Amino acid sequence: MIHLFINGLAARAGGGLTYVRSVLPALALRDDVRATVLLSAALRGEITESAHITFLRDDSPAGSGRRFWYEQRRLPDLIRRSGADVLLSAGNFALYRSPVPQILLSRNALYTSADFLRDLRNRGDYRLWLDTQVKATLARWSVRTADCTVAPSATFASELGQWTGMDVVSIHHGFDHEAFFREPASLPPDVQARLAATAGSLRLLFVSHYNYYRNFETLSRGLAILKKKLHPQTVRLILTCKLNSKDNPGDYRADRAAELVRQLRLGEEVVQLGAMPYRSLHQLYQACDLYVTPAYAETFAHPLVEAMASGLPVIASDLAVHREICGEAALYFPRFSPEILADLAMQASQSTEQAAAMRELGLLRSRDFSWDKHVEELLRLARRLAEKNSGR
Repeated sequence: MIHLFINGLAARAGGGLTYVRSVLPALALRDDVRATVLLSAALRGEITESAHITFLRDDSPAGSGRRFWYEQRRLPDLIRRSGADVLLSAGNFALYRSPVPQILLSRNALYTSADFLRDLRNRGDYRLWLDTQVKATLARWSVRTADCTVAPSATFASELGQWTGMDVVSIHHGFDHEAFFREPASLPPDVQARLAATAGSLRLLFVSHYNYYRNFETLSRGLAILKKKLHPQTVRLILTCKLNSKDNPGDYRADRAAELVRQLRLGEEVVQLGAMPYRSLHQLYQACDLYVTPAYAETFAHPLVEAMASGLPVIASDLAVHREICGEAALYFPRFSPEILADLAMQASQSTEQAAAMRELGLLRSRDFSWDKHVEELLRLARRLAEKNSGR
């Protein structure tokens, strides 16, 4: 039996949260692994201890910088006392001088994205630009420090390899079909009412909290063009966020995106639901007609797999990682082209044959992703590192 120490303190939102929520239950079902897990207090309440998983108390400070230094000081002792064989660092940053072999999970494309840095400069957000540069330096150092780095897609593994000069392993993130569709929980009543008000409209869905790299501005401009093309039919863009800075995690300012919606007169077309309970998210996918993502930086994109599994045709920005995940199940547009985005959404909405083919391909493609498969590959890698370490 192998014993993993999992540092999940950085899993507080987005893909990190999805990852820990999914991997820990998969590990708990196995008899060949033990795990000692350090989690944020908020997430700790969502996951139950089991015979194979033990949680440690989290007393880390708020803020990524303070958390990083807390981890560097406190983790080595915690790992030694746990008796773990391998450290799994799940938050993009490695532990310096880990007492056991270390696997780093790197899943933040912003550190390698020229588009993101350009976007920050154009917005005049120099504080976030500097913060990203500092974190990018730590992320590059982390890849060079860890015994092995794992990326969630071959595309991002290649980017990291070119960026750091190191070999990076690709292990796709998974998807649990049964768990995703298991909950019979209905959408909240207010959400049901707002969706009912969109009956008869073409419903586009975008699942994301607000941030810059998801490229909301291109999506809004594409929506305005699509609105004109479809007239007199109506179109609605369903968002799982609100274009209000205080309603979203992180330091992203949503003012510009909200102002653009007003300028384009899309107040009725953009339906801002806010954050949705994950257990009922499948109901939202199935209530919509198309899934659209204009993101200009990505490492895996779980919502794409969720959308394909829900039978939604996908319209995605033409990123190599989107093509890797969706293959022929999606239509692709240049990431800053609202015109082509609108054309493809129009095409998919008006061709029943094409939409049906995309649904079928998406359902098949979504079956290629499995958390059990992900965990198996991760454990195979951990065992190799542990065996190599014991032979020193």
